[in-house]
Amino acid sequence: MTAMSHSDPAASALYDKVVFLDEFNAATLDRSKWNVEGPAFWVNNEVQAYVDSAETIRLLPAGSVDGASGGVLELRTVYQPGFKTPSGRLTDFVSGRIDTRDKFDFTHGRAAARVRMPALEGVWPAFWLLGNGEWPDTGEIDILEYVGEKDWTGVAVHGPGYSGDTPLVNKYFFPPETDATDWHVYAVEWDEEKIIFTIDDRVIYRVTREMVGVYGDWKFDTPKHMILNLALGGEYPRKTNAIDKPGYGLPAAAAELIQREGVAIQIDWVKVTQAG
Repeated sequence: MTAMSHSDPAASALYDKVVFLDEFNAATLDRSKWNVEGPAFWVNNEVQAYVDSAETIRLLPAGSVDGASGGVLELRTVYQPGFKTPSGRLTDFVSGRIDTRDKFDFTHGRAAARVRMPALEGVWPAFWLLGNGEWPDTGEIDILEYVGEKDWTGVAVHGPGYSGDTPLVNKYFFPPETDATDWHVYAVEWDEEKIIFTIDDRVIYRVTREMVGVYGDWKFDTPKHMILNLALGGEYPRKTNAIDKPGYGLPAAAAELIQREGVAIQIDWVKVTQAG
């Protein structure tokens, strides 16, 4: 596989003021920037439970991860048989999810992350922006979604009248020399009239205010916070692989691998820039 650049290609010179940056060079997650989700949270029929643990959210030091520019955040899913959530739901897997809600929200600009995926069908990691009110009324921008088919990743926009199985969605298929298991910079540029998705500075999808207006109201002039998570199974993998057992959208081979050694997504850095 090809080695990608360590730097952010900064797709547009318009967004030249850094307003958020985490390069994950500390020993532990910076809690002044990030919240950690706990097991009471459950959506999309996902198989795992989220926990705040060094097993599921860990930082690896600079020089320890091939191809990274410095320290690396790992969100991991690990085997924990018989884990019981506060609602009484039982699962054998726990994982990590973090967000910046109430710590860093922004309206318009460029959000980017350098990420590397595992080659494992049935995982569902994502990097996305979410509004702070009721879903989907304050809008959602999915910068990166992945279901373990390493030749493609997805992007999407959700709002009232275009949520769930949104028509505003696109898949990007990588060229033959690379795939989602390599390092790539996934980004969105977002303003009052359009939302532009890029991978490694290459435009892969554009959503305009007019496109959204066909389905419902434009809900992208309100603050959004960032989310990084690693789900297992759930609605999107299930609609891709039609697997119901051993987990909803989670194949047996994936469950066995996680049971043996765990699986992670790796994040080199996260950066938000706006017009200076």
